[in-house]
Amino acid sequence: MNLWLLLTLPALAECHHPAGRGARSCPDLCSCSSPPSEVSCSQRALTLFPADGLSPNTTRLSIQSTGLTGVAAHHLSAVPLLKNLQLYHNNLTSLPSDLLQGVPRLNTLDLTGSQLVHLPPRVFNRSSLQNLVLKNNLIAKVDAEWFPADSGLIWLDLSGNRLTSVPSAPLLRLPRLQNLDLSHNHLQELQPDALHHLHHLETLNLAGNKLVSLKPSAFTHNPKLSQLFLQENRLRDLPATLLQGLRHLDLLLLNQNQLQGLPAGFLRDGESSVRVILTGNPWVCDERIEFLKKWLTLHPHNVIYPEEVTCSGPEALKHRQVVSLADSELGLAKSDKTAN
Repeated sequence: MNLWLLLTLPALAECHHPAGRGARSCPDLCSCSSPPSEVSCSQRALTLFPADGLSPNTTRLSIQSTGLTGVAAHHLSAVPLLKNLQLYHNNLTSLPSDLLQGVPRLNTLDLTGSQLVHLPPRVFNRSSLQNLVLKNNLIAKVDAEWFPADSGLIWLDLSGNRLTSVPSAPLLRLPRLQNLDLSHNHLQELQPDALHHLHHLETLNLAGNKLVSLKPSAFTHNPKLSQLFLQENRLRDLPATLLQGLRHLDLLLLNQNQLQGLPAGFLRDGESSVRVILTGNPWVCDERIEFLKKWLTLHPHNVIYPEEVTCSGPEALKHRQVVSLADSELGLAKSDKTAN
């Protein structure tokens, strides 16, 4: 047997050692990288935290779509170098307040699709934590005490929960936040000062809620905002100055609302104009549509699906593309409206 085989066979034997034993072992019902810094567990038969066999050098742990019902601080203390923890689509209904005590380097925590309702104070009190995903849970209220006074979070995803208002008090503790996702909750209004302390906010997702209106100052203190998602709400009117000062705004989604027109000056002119989606609104093609028609004409490349921006009324112009209307037709539409 040559020297290469003599050196290789022990290494191969070590890699295929039964799970749960040895330095290079891997927990049952899981798969591990080599060296074992990444562990993935996705078997429904897994009901307990896979502590046996976890390498202390693990930096990424994913437990998804299993029967796991609980996780404790002493479980995670076995992986002190952990940076990324994904616990999604399991059967977790609660978390202990000291959960992250033993993972000082944790950067990302994903708890998507659990059954979380109430969480204890200080549960996310970890200065290293930058990305927190609580998507598709049963959360109706966000407690400011979840976070430290000056949290380092830059990404917070609370989409698909049961929130009825924007969690203003908790946001005071998240001054570095860059991405906030509150989509598909039950939000009915956005308080005037809800986002005032988020000076670094770049992406805001409020889609799929029940917003009827927005205050002119809603985004005044978010000058870095570049992506704003307002689609699938119940917005009827928008303030002319809503986007004033948002010089970095690149993408605006207003589709599937109840908008009949846009106020003059709502969208800025110039080569850097924002890209917009406006489909699925009941645009009324009379004097209310004048600004929108002009903007669509001047900025055809900034409109996504322009052919779907159509009139819902009056009857004579129904289903016509707004951008195709002549000024004389708008005058006719106004006359028809007056006659009626």
